[in-house]
Amino acid sequence: MSIHATALVDAGAVIADDVEVGPWCTVGPGVTLEAGVRLVSHVVIPRDTTVGTGTVIHPFAVIGGDPQHTGYKGERVTLKIGARNTIREHSTFNRGTPQGSGETIIGSDNLFMTGAHVGHDCIVGSNITFANNATLGGHAEIGDRVFLGGLSAVHQFGRVGQGAIVGGLAAVTRDVIPYGSAWGNHARLRGLNLIGLKRKGYDKAAVRRLLAAYRDLFERKDQPFAQRIDAAAQTYADLPEIVEIITFIRRDTRRPLCLPED
Repeated sequence: MSIHATALVDAGAVIADDVEVGPWCTVGPGVTLEAGVRLVSHVVIPRDTTVGTGTVIHPFAVIGGDPQHTGYKGERVTLKIGARNTIREHSTFNRGTPQGSGETIIGSDNLFMTGAHVGHDCIVGSNITFANNATLGGHAEIGDRVFLGGLSAVHQFGRVGQGAIVGGLAAVTRDVIPYGSAWGNHARLRGLNLIGLKRKGYDKAAVRRLLAAYRDLFERKDQPFAQRIDAAAQTYADLPEIVEIITFIRRDTRRPLCLPED
């Protein structure tokens, strides 16, 4: 364990043997730093936060701060961060609220660039990239392998399905389907995340079939949207990605969905 002489570490913190706590860091009560965690310098982890194995946190990040919620009155709420995350300068992650789930959850192998913000009660998956100043409102849910462009913002309670990409400066006020590509202010669905699909190893034939399903779902105008969903569920029942999109849509039909422009 390497703790710089200028760091303040609460006696109630649990710190693995090989953790590095750099100059002027603050580690509060109820904090757990697992094996291989490195706090570069000037990192503040106020309380009740678990930081997973191998995560590196850069200067001036505040990780596990109080939720920005007027109903919060000091109750014990938590933040849990998975393994091998890189959290760059000035990022802010808030703990949960009693009004929500009571915890904010972040997965593994994520890159949070400078100024990224994760609000209270969010659920963030794994292998995600937040570009500079990407922001989540409270209770947002972000699936695995999502890319959020610089200065984009997801509205509270918003959902972005796995494998989706959100363009820079996008204001995401409606849910983005898995594998979708959304951008603009306010964000609209512009197709599938073709770059992400190719990087994941989809061949041309598979991409063409996914695009055909996308067109049947979102671009046909001869049927109401609800009927298109039902038809696609039968026609593309063998495509797990389309099944996932349809399941995502049906999971909460009360929420507005990010759709193409008319």
